Formats: sequence, structure tokens, C-alpha cells
Amino acid sequence: MKSLEEAKKARLRAYTPYSKFKVGAAILLKDGTVVHGANVENSSYGLSNCAERSALFSLVSQGYDPKDIVSMTVVANDTKPVSPCGACRQVMHELLPKEAKIILANTDGKTLEMTKDALLPYAFVMDEVHDDER
Repeated sequence: MKSLEEAKKARLRAYTPYSKFKVGAAILLKDGTVVHGANVENSSYGLSNCAERSALFSLVSQGYDPKDIVSMTVVANDTKPVSPCGACRQVMHELLPKEAKIILANTDGKTLEMTKDALLPYAFVMDEVHDDER
């Protein structure tokens, strides 16, 4: 699975001197572009950033359109497919298209595929968000 291999590549870039828990994320776009993200820790833990949000924020800041996301794969060295934190679930729910696949994985190749609504069934959603109001 190409997306899992891309997420594993991203995981190698993680900066995790405190937890040693490296996470990688790979976002596949309609044109075949892959945007990577890795978790980046800080000694003040609240200032750390997860791989999922790193990838999504990078995608937006590089000028890609979130509507072009086909899938997002997240991987970590765990006994089961890694589960995103609550903050990542909320950001994923807002930025991923409804039809985008979310693939959670571990480094042994175990995967779990789901939608954003399955990942966060009771997401906080604004009635209407306009690009010029974000």
C-alpha cells in the first residue's frame, strides 16, 4: 500500500525526544501529490504538534486545496493501528472531504480504514464557514 509506505517515510522525520513515539501521516491528493506530516514535540508538551495536524496544516499553507484530498494515512509503531487524538480528529473532520478515506495503521502493516464521521461522529461543526471568515 503506497500510502502506508509514504506515512512510514514521514514517520522517520518525527522529532520525539521525550515520548520516543514517532507518528507519520501522508495525505494523497487527486493528482497523486503526497503531503507528509510528522509529530514534533516540545519540552512544553502543549506546544507539540501531531503528525495529522502537521500534514494538514502543511497542505493548506502550501496552497493545496483540501477538497482534493483522496486519503490520509497515519502510522505509528504500536500493537494496533494508531488512533488520532481528539484535536486531530476535529481538524481532520473539518478539512477532509466527506468521501476521503482515513487509514490508521501500525508499522507491522495492520490497518483500519474509516471515514471522518466514523472517526468523530459528534464533531463540532459551524453552521456555515466562509473562506474569507476563517
